[in-house]
Amino acid sequence: MIKGREEDAKFCRRKRKRAWRARRVCCLVPEHGVLSCTTFNILAPIYKRLDHENTSRESDYRAYWLSRNQRILDQLLADCSSIICLQEVWLGNEELVNLYEKRLGDANYDIFKLARTNNRGDGLLTAVSKGNFKVINYKELLFNDFGDRVAQLLHFESIIPFSQTGNGDENIQQEILIVNTHLLFPHDRTFCIVRLKQVYKILQYIEAYQKENKLGPMPIILSGDWNGSKRGQVYQFLRSQGFVSSYDQAHHYTDNDADCHKWVSHRNHRGNICGVDFIWLLNPSMQKKTLKTSWNQAVLAIIKNLLRAASLSEYNAFELLKADNSCDYITYSSFCQAMYQLNLLHPNGLESEEIDELWAHADLDRNGVLDFQEFMTSIWNTEWRNQCEKTCEEETILDQEHLSNNEVVYGFTVKDAVLFPPEVETGIWPDNYNLSDHAPLTVTFSPVKIFT
Repeated sequence: MIKGREEDAKFCRRKRKRAWRARRVCCLVPEHGVLSCTTFNILAPIYKRLDHENTSRESDYRAYWLSRNQRILDQLLADCSSIICLQEVWLGNEELVNLYEKRLGDANYDIFKLARTNNRGDGLLTAVSKGNFKVINYKELLFNDFGDRVAQLLHFESIIPFSQTGNGDENIQQEILIVNTHLLFPHDRTFCIVRLKQVYKILQYIEAYQKENKLGPMPIILSGDWNGSKRGQVYQFLRSQGFVSSYDQAHHYTDNDADCHKWVSHRNHRGNICGVDFIWLLNPSMQKKTLKTSWNQAVLAIIKNLLRAASLSEYNAFELLKADNSCDYITYSSFCQAMYQLNLLHPNGLESEEIDELWAHADLDRNGVLDFQEFMTSIWNTEWRNQCEKTCEEETILDQEHLSNNEVVYGFTVKDAVLFPPEVETGIWPDNYNLSDHAPLTVTFSPVKIFT
């Protein structure tokens, strides 16, 4: 009986792997008008531990890191993605950099590299297939925080007009914005505000770039290692801005807790497994809140979580925010004092202007103080996450009441999304996987006509 069950389990695993391979081939076969994007944190050899005592790193053994990176390149080149976004590339090692430049260059990719600030040793590499897209502009964003994180922004257009893909319309050279980044690791709760600010800076930079260059509506793709799961504030912040997680959309997963652990993409240095690698899509049609509104709501949600993590009741939390004020309300001064106590005012935390905006957002009746009811509404009972809990699939449906026939642009639908190895798609991290401590994610997008 036991042997029979084991055989059934093996058969099911083989069947799942065959189905996964078929999906992966479908996802990776290049087609005209289809954009494919791969994001992969390849684990820099200077960070790869070779023993539990952390006394040896892969960077000390050339044969080890060279062989592993050759295998990484073998897989990337076999996948033939239009866009490759890599994180933790060992840019401080000339031989490894030359290896990636040579092999990706020979495969007809344009290559863009950006090292982390303060000589951290690693950085980002984005490669764009010359046969599919032409890079119009390339920008670098330095966060200049204590994580020394950076981001790349690429503005490019399709070489083959989308009309040649069978849509039958006038020729349109589709323009796209794509970002590659690697956010700070959340070592403790105080890092949440830093990570949120990194994303805020990216979105501010995109808005400024679009305005400066007078760009029309176009899809935006954010790719990288976000070092946070679907339960975090970064995820909810991006969702409130209209972005959808391409992998979750392809698999019809929701934002509900039940779907938060369906897949994983990383086993961290603590041995925990979670899904942290995302390729986000924002189409021109997506209705969204103003960026500042989403930011304020996200910060207030962090404040709420910090208060609740301290096991405070709503009354005790209100008293904390009141500080020494004898009146039955929170003043601006006591609010600032509480932000300091919650460790949100460190050098990389909230700035004075952001505190002012946050206070204005929470002060619902604009009388200069927060009474208990305003505290409950703006901070304690805010259910910002629930505002984002729709299926990704639902959010691709256009609201016909808000469309006009003034302009036709193209956006993208998610055709498929695949993680490797296939076990991670079921929430399991296989012990025999050794390419990296992250799983590469590849998404294919198909063009879709959008009225704006």
